[in-house]
This record gives sequence, C-alpha cells and structure tokens, in this order.
Amino acid sequence: MDIALWIASGILALAYVVAGATKTFQPKEKLTNLPWTKEYSAGTVKFIGIAELLGGLGLIIPWLTGIAPVLTPIAASGLVLVQILAAIHHLRHNEAKSLPINIVLGLIALFIAVFRFGQL
Repeated sequence: MDIALWIASGILALAYVVAGATKTFQPKEKLTNLPWTKEYSAGTVKFIGIAELLGGLGLIIPWLTGIAPVLTPIAASGLVLVQILAAIHHLRHNEAKSLPINIVLGLIALFIAVFRFGQL
C-alpha cells in the first residue's frame, strides 16, 4: 500500500505544484488557457495557486522528512476541498466536461488523506 501511496502522492504533487506555480507566478492576464480566471480577481487566482502549490508540496515533504508528517494527510484533505470547490464552480458555469478531472484529482487526494491518516 505504501508504494501506491507514494506513486499517487508523487503524481498528484507534480500536478498541483505545476498548476499552483503557474497561477502563483504568472500574471492573471497570461492565464488565457484557464477561462475561469476571468471571473476572479488576480488576488483570488494567486490565492488558489498558493493553496495548490503548498498542498502539492505538503503531499511529499512532511511524510518524506518525518517532520510533522500529520501535515501530509491534512494537505491531501485540503486538496479534496480545492476539487470540491472547483467542481461547484464548473457546475454553476455549465462546464460539466471539467468534472471528471475534478473527480479524479479529488479521489486521489482522498485516497492519500484516508490512508496517510491511518498510518499516523
């Protein structure tokens, strides 16, 4: 099970670090491939990016180093929340085609959260 958790954590961490860094360090105007950003302020987009970036790092670093490993399942739980909120946004804006991504990412994060909490 530990190998599956590390694989899931690595894949999810990579996805969130890349997505979070993009939203955090790119000006909102350059995020044209993310149409939802038009509806939110630059500060909100950066906040979401920082949450994703820290969540992605939190999936790996605490558990790997053994320093405050409880932060890993907490980070995974936070990323579940990010996906729930993203799914709500997509449902409100009739963007159902984005829901499978939200569901898959949310379920992977939930898997990590449940089993890492169980390993504490």
